[in-house]
Amino acid sequence: MLAGSGAFRHEALLYSGHDGFLAGTLPFVRAGVRAGEPVLAMVSPTKIDLLREALSGESDSVHFADMHEVGSNPARIIPAWRQFVDDHGRAGRSLRGIGEPIWAERGPAELVECQRHESLLNLAFADGCAMRLLCPYDTDALGGAVITEAHRSHPVIVQDGAERDSECYHGIDVAAAPFVDPLSAPPGDAATLNFTGETLDALRHFVADYAERNGVEEVRRADLVLAVNEVATNSVLHGGGQGTLLVWQEGETLICDLRDSGFFDRPLAGRERPEPGRVGGHGLWLANQLCDLVQVRSFSSGTAVRLHLRR
Repeated sequence: MLAGSGAFRHEALLYSGHDGFLAGTLPFVRAGVRAGEPVLAMVSPTKIDLLREALSGESDSVHFADMHEVGSNPARIIPAWRQFVDDHGRAGRSLRGIGEPIWAERGPAELVECQRHESLLNLAFADGCAMRLLCPYDTDALGGAVITEAHRSHPVIVQDGAERDSECYHGIDVAAAPFVDPLSAPPGDAATLNFTGETLDALRHFVADYAERNGVEEVRRADLVLAVNEVATNSVLHGGGQGTLLVWQEGETLICDLRDSGFFDRPLAGRERPEPGRVGGHGLWLANQLCDLVQVRSFSSGTAVRLHLRR
């Protein structure tokens, strides 16, 4: 029996070019449509057009979502899949999805977070969700290291019409463990501010002033200030009562890096919509809704949360 052949089945499709994409995805979609299974294809606009044209009349039975929009911040993808399950899953009803979060134009930091997302999918849906999720990887456009990582995060590999167990799938335990992948070092001239619960107002002004001086428009400044405040509040409440903020600019992106001495052990935090009426637990969720990228790391020295906001 193939790994992942239970309720949730997570497969990496290795393909080459547009023809290979269609050859690998069309049979998967058509099988779902003919079985009466809801299907969601979350891929690029170009791939959506390819699928619609190839499926012809059958495309009316398929849901589509622009991955370039949904997955611009990779932490928003799992909530989108969860919404699909909540909207279309019923007891005993199977679902199918195609999700392509990794493409060649992803920046280095985005790529790492996409790979983290792919690993966390196995944890997020380990509760028995009856869904097959096929994740395409273009072997022509992506480097060998990216393909190797796909083997680690997917229990099943699909290539040239054949399915096989991944020999190096790293399992749910790795996904659930604290994420310690190194972050790039902040520049030596990063603006720095130490904060406590009593100085959060000063922290907000510090971020707003820095963002304004660097050309961030008013609405985006407000988003960043709110996100930083939420993460800093977490540091005060759960990270030893204090922390350090570093702020700098990389090209068109403003980066806020918050560090504290706390230990972070909630791998899906920020990727699960808080329940209505819940007190607390909204900080990382809000940060991911407001920022273009959020990186969370837990080291022996404490926790780091790095927020990216494009101007």
